[in-house]
Amino acid sequence: MPALVVKVTCGTERVETLMQAFTVAATGLASGLDVSVWLTGDATLHALPGTDDVVIPHSPPLSQLRDAVLAGGTLTVCAQCARRREIEEDDLLPGARIAGAAAFVAEATAADATALVY
Repeated sequence: MPALVVKVTCGTERVETLMQAFTVAATGLASGLDVSVWLTGDATLHALPGTDDVVIPHSPPLSQLRDAVLAGGTLTVCAQCARRREIEEDDLLPGARIAGAAAFVAEATAADATALVY
């Protein structure tokens, strides 16, 4: 099955970009793709419980999009980004994980994968 790998490089400092990335990921899932979302930088904070939800006009809330990814795809926090923010695996939402660059490269370069960076 074709795979979609979405790397999110921003948090609420670029709210529309953050929301676009999760919208594309959720749409990929709804289209039947294998979807993997990678959170880097301040996007990592959206894999933590208790993080404020993000709502912008004409979009579902970030929590709804993120929950769709957790239910049907993979949500990964960059290992280096997690360490810089003192985030441990036990801190994450159920279903989220921490992994390093080698895992990202393997997913993004797989023969049936399309990788997008936001």
